[in-house]
Amino acid sequence: MVIFIVSGTLWLGGVHVRAIIGNDLLKLGTLEFEEYIPPEAEREIFRLLSLSSIFVMGSYLVALVSSVAFLVASPYKLKEEGWLMISAILFYLFVPVEVFTMLLDGKMIFNEFFTTADNLVFRDLFIARIGALAGTPFIATLCYYTIIALAVFQPLKKRPHTTA
Repeated sequence: MVIFIVSGTLWLGGVHVRAIIGNDLLKLGTLEFEEYIPPEAEREIFRLLSLSSIFVMGSYLVALVSSVAFLVASPYKLKEEGWLMISAILFYLFVPVEVFTMLLDGKMIFNEFFTTADNLVFRDLFIARIGALAGTPFIATLCYYTIIALAVFQPLKKRPHTTA
């Protein structure tokens, strides 16, 4: 459980760092690139995005594996712990979304470290990543924060019946 919490924290933190880095590239509320950014600075931003994507992908994979290990070895029964069942459903529901966006991130990482691609290739990948699956990654992020609230407050927990 500790490994899941640490890797999950690093993963969600990395997602936010990547969003902050990429935020400088686009005009507010659009998918249009800022004109004032010099090509060298834009290239450096894409490099930072690639580096942070490596960190995010690794953290996510550790969180995914550790969550499966926790559920298998856990003494909690999903029938009795409704909060855990909902949390697991929300987490695993978005695995295909995360895998798809990781493929886009992997292309960016590959282009950064193994090719001499220009900024247009990175721009296309960046826009594809931002608009991936019509905003489903953003919905996934909201669900991940819901999981944190569920773990803290533990609603739908089956309480033992007491007789008077």
